[in-house]
Amino acid sequence: MDLFENETAPNGSLPPRPLAERMRPRNLEEFVGQEHLLGEGKPLSKAIVQGKIPSMILWGPPGCGKTTLAFLISGAVDAQFVFFSAVASGLKEVKAVVDLAERQWMIYHKRTALFIDEIHRFNKAQQDFFLPFVEKGSIILLGATTENPSFEVIGPLLSRCQVFTLNGLEPQNIRNIVQRALRDKENGLGEYELQVDDDAMEYIIALSSGDARRALSYIELLAEQFRDDDSKVITRAKAEVVLQKKTVLYDKNGEEHYNIISALHKAVRGSDVDAALYWLGRMLYAGEDPLYVARRMIRMAIEDIGAADPQALVVCVAAKDTYDFLGSPEGDLALAEAIVYLATAPKSNSIYKAYGSVMRAIQEKPTEPVPLHIRNAPTKLMKDLDYGKDYKYAHDFEEGYVEQEYLPDSLQGTKFYHPSKFGFEKTIRERIEWWEKLKKKP
Repeated sequence: MDLFENETAPNGSLPPRPLAERMRPRNLEEFVGQEHLLGEGKPLSKAIVQGKIPSMILWGPPGCGKTTLAFLISGAVDAQFVFFSAVASGLKEVKAVVDLAERQWMIYHKRTALFIDEIHRFNKAQQDFFLPFVEKGSIILLGATTENPSFEVIGPLLSRCQVFTLNGLEPQNIRNIVQRALRDKENGLGEYELQVDDDAMEYIIALSSGDARRALSYIELLAEQFRDDDSKVITRAKAEVVLQKKTVLYDKNGEEHYNIISALHKAVRGSDVDAALYWLGRMLYAGEDPLYVARRMIRMAIEDIGAADPQALVVCVAAKDTYDFLGSPEGDLALAEAIVYLATAPKSNSIYKAYGSVMRAIQEKPTEPVPLHIRNAPTKLMKDLDYGKDYKYAHDFEEGYVEQEYLPDSLQGTKFYHPSKFGFEKTIRERIEWWEKLKKKP
C-alpha cells in the first residue's frame, strides 16, 4: 500500500492531490532537515545504509517529516509499506493487515513496515497487540507521534522500539522546500513561473513555525491566487491579504524565537503577570505552535514553582489538554489562564536544585548499596543474609514516624532538599522540621 504513488491527472494538469503530498521526497537525497539523524555516520543513516531497520518511534512536531521518513526507511529494506492513522483506524483493520503481513513473512520472507501515525492515540490494549509481531520481526513497526513517547507509548512496546527525536525544520529548510516546489514543473508549481520576494518568504517561513506541510499549503494557496498575475512576483503585502495572518519578528536564525520564549519564562519567574500575558500573546500571534508554548509552561511550573504550588503543574497540563481538545481560538484562552496562574503563583526552585544535587551525588557514587535493613526480603535465603533485618515499620509507631536511615551509608545525613518559606513549601518545611524534632526525642 503506497501512499506516495504519482497520479496522472487529465489534460496534463497538475495532480489533484495537495502540493504537500505531491512534493514528498522520493529518496533520502531529497529529504530536508534532521541532519542529526540522517547526516553521514549518524545513527539512523547508518541503519538505513546497512538495511538493518529496527522497529522505531519517530517523535517530533507536525510537518517535520515523520511520515515521509518512515516511507523512505521502509524502502531501504524492501518492505511493504502500510499506513494507518490511529485516529481513523481501529484494531480490526490493523489485525487484518498484520494477518496478511504474517503470511507474507512466512511464505515469501518479506517484511511489512507498518506505519502508525499518531500512535499515542491507540489505547493500551491496541498497543499491546503489536508486541508479539515486533518481537519475532514479522513486522517493522514505525510509529509516529507528536507526544512524548515516554508517557504515551506503553513500556513493553517502547522497550522494543528505538526512539528517534525529530526537530521542527529550520528556516533555511523551509526556504529550500518552498523554492523547490516553485521550481518543480512536474509535481510542484513550476509551470506558474512565480517568484516569492525575500520579505514574503520570511513571512511564510515565520508563519510555518518549522512545519513543511503548513509552508507548502500556504504557497499553494498563494500560487492559485496569483498564478495569472502579470508581475509573477508574490510580495508580503499580497501574501498577507490572502493568508489573513500577520507575524511579528521571528528572524531566520531563530534568535528572536528564543528571545521571546526567554522573555515569557523570565516574566513568569519574576511574577509579572502583564508581561507574561504580553509575551504569550506575541508568540501565539507570530504563529508559534501553541503546544510548544504549553510544554514550556509545564517546564516553568516544574522548575520555578515546584512544590510551592503543586497545582501549577496540574493547571498547565489541563491547559495543554484543553488546547489539544479545542484548538484555537478557545484553547488560547486556556493557555492565557495558565500563564496568569503561573505568574501569580509563589515561586521556588528548591526541587530543581535538590534533584540536581541528587544527580551529582549519583554521578560521584553510582553504585552505593542499599542498606540491608530496607532491602526486599521475599525468600528465606535473603532473610538469612539479614535482608530487611531490624526494619522499623513506621505505622507501628504512635506518630506514624520513626527515626531510621534510608540513605546509603556514605550519604547518611545528606540534605538534598531545602524547601522555601513560600506557598505550600512552607507547610513542607514545617513537616520536615517536626520530623527532625522527633528524631531528637530521647
